[in-house]
Amino acid sequence: FPHAGGTSTDLAHGPHGRRLAWLASDADSIPAGTVFLRLFDGGQEHLAELDLRVHPAERRKGVGSRLLDCAVATARDNARRRVVAQAEAGSPGDHFLAARGFRKVLALRYTRLPLADVDTAALTEIIERPHSGYRLMSWQGTVPDDLAQTFAASRRAMDDMPMDDSDYGIVAWDVDRVRAAAKAVEQRGDHLHTVVAIDTFNGSVAGFTELVIPGNGAGDGQHYGTGVLPEHRGHGLGRWMKAESIRQARRDYPDLGGLLTDTADSNTHMRQINDGLGYAPTHTTHQHQLDL
Repeated sequence: FPHAGGTSTDLAHGPHGRRLAWLASDADSIPAGTVFLRLFDGGQEHLAELDLRVHPAERRKGVGSRLLDCAVATARDNARRRVVAQAEAGSPGDHFLAARGFRKVLALRYTRLPLADVDTAALTEIIERPHSGYRLMSWQGTVPDDLAQTFAASRRAMDDMPMDDSDYGIVAWDVDRVRAAAKAVEQRGDHLHTVVAIDTFNGSVAGFTELVIPGNGAGDGQHYGTGVLPEHRGHGLGRWMKAESIRQARRDYPDLGGLLTDTADSNTHMRQINDGLGYAPTHTTHQHQLDL
């Protein structure tokens, strides 16, 4: 395979990272595999994330190993200390990473909520139950200007979520980054919906949950994150916000089939919320990490 490497192609530069890619092809220039390497910034300068794919017919011929060598060498050249990758539990990729020096650091449990099976009465009961000192608010797309500062500050709610032995660092969020993330969803044609819990004492954001809906309003939506600031935990805000997000998705997108989410296996609190709302397991992936 004469083209397993060579010049990497920069696909997506941005203020918080960049992405490189390599293509492996055979002597007839037929693609056999690819690897993408994401180099993070903004609090994650130690980290690189790779996504490696080899066509099933071309496996066990050294293609994956050559692509991996290219990506790891580039991560080293960019002073990264960790390379992470995901693979479905028990898959060829899972075994490939383990055989090449990666260690499993996190198990992620993926679940799906079929919207046709939602218990509407139970959902309404959760949403309408009073939460003293808090109120719900929502928007589509970019955060309103008057909430931008406290919404960006609320992102630290994710800093202490259970991540087992993975080393993701602390993502640095500010208003510009929040707006850029919303813009990226918009530019690819999807819809970002956010529900927040507002502290009625000072009007600040106490917690949030984000949901991305495909541009055509069909298929499955994807939860992007749910977090409650430490000083506001213990009031059921996570379940309250997520229930309202489900209600809005069912109301606004009648052709939507379901909602997808992934949670660290060790994050028992969020798993209990999802289980209680009707999310059912679909599969498990393993996060692997290579220490450079």
